[in-house]
Amino acid sequence: MFDHIADAMKQPDVVRLDRDTYVLRFEMMKLYSALEAVRHLLATGVVEPGDTLMDSSSGTYGYSLALACHKYGMKCRIVCSTKVDDNVRRQFEMLGAEVDQVRVPPGPLVDKMDQGARLARVAEILETEPGVHWMRQYHDSVHYLGYRECAQFLNKEFGGEPFTLVAGVGTGAASGGLTTALRELNDDVRLVGVEPFESVTFGSDPVEDPVASISGIGSPIVMGNVRHELFDRVHWVGFDAAVSATVELFSRHGVYAGLSSGCNFLAARWEAARETGRPCVFLAADTGHRYAENVYARPGALDHGVLDLAPRRIDSLDQLALPWSVMDWDRRPFHHHLKEHAQ
Repeated sequence: MFDHIADAMKQPDVVRLDRDTYVLRFEMMKLYSALEAVRHLLATGVVEPGDTLMDSSSGTYGYSLALACHKYGMKCRIVCSTKVDDNVRRQFEMLGAEVDQVRVPPGPLVDKMDQGARLARVAEILETEPGVHWMRQYHDSVHYLGYRECAQFLNKEFGGEPFTLVAGVGTGAASGGLTTALRELNDDVRLVGVEPFESVTFGSDPVEDPVASISGIGSPIVMGNVRHELFDRVHWVGFDAAVSATVELFSRHGVYAGLSSGCNFLAARWEAARETGRPCVFLAADTGHRYAENVYARPGALDHGVLDLAPRRIDSLDQLALPWSVMDWDRRPFHHHLKEHAQ
């Protein structure tokens, strides 16, 4: 029995999709991060009961923080993306969160401007309103802590045997937190990162996706929680391929999930095919409901040819190309690849 709905919602399921491909499916993965971060901050006296906790979010972290604040009796403030629709905004507010939604002009740079505008609003609030604690989901390693419990669950599910984890790079908290804890339990866990083009995190920002950028697994800003030296390989996936893979994941396996899950599914199938007999587990971080219009109802979404695609194998970042590229990262820091790219 659970004491709060957030504790029930964070629990994942492992589902086998085919011989070596598995999905770790969540209703809302970032609850692991938010719940433990708030508990830890209270336990260590960094914040006091009733304080205001604030962060920037394009959706799932904001929802997770609102639920965590609801559980622990904290005030919550969400500086949210232009992508957050009125339905989600109302849910934030009904959970007791105060919502600041940024406005940016429409156009091809809307995603990059959106994140910058959110961080500028966060800075303004911190400067003018005392008593607000910024959760810093992009940079504070406190967000690693919650994934230890999930890592123990996943390690038990696979009996301590070797496997590969495929995760969207995102803020680095889930991919880094899970992998760090897993490797303490099992020294043969590989981490494969997935991100979109136009992200600075692994250097794909010079390659523009002509359709749209994928939020949640990449970023136009540097995120301190990303530890590049944890990653064995990186895949970059374009928007059209991501949409088709997301719809294919649902139509073929019944897993109704978000856009990052489709990207991870595409990469995981390729990874599993390369090494028969080694389980490959990919993260499905949330459900597909907020993608009903812009992904599942998108024209051409039922093009099932995406799984016949093969990625472009590259050795340096200047070879990156749509719709899908892959590169061995070999657990090296990012500056190593920047130097190669500059030569």
